Amino acid sequence: MESITLRISGMTCGHCVNTVTKALQSVPGVRSASVSLELEEAVIQGAADAQTLLQAVRGQGYSAEVKR
Repeated sequence: MESITLRISGMTCGHCVNTVTKALQSVPGVRSASVSLELEEAVIQGAADAQTLLQAVRGQGYSAEVKR
């Protein structure tokens, strides 16, 4: 199973974390998504396309990029 880590900025509270988590979990191929407010990142397990994940997060109003 693949793992992708995204750096996410703009999250300020638990509601933000829930919003980002739901957006990521709605992407086809995502098996799990763990979002951390403190680390400003999300770790996604599964076979989802990175660009689709970025679009899902950005569509909720947050900035995101793939962490390398």
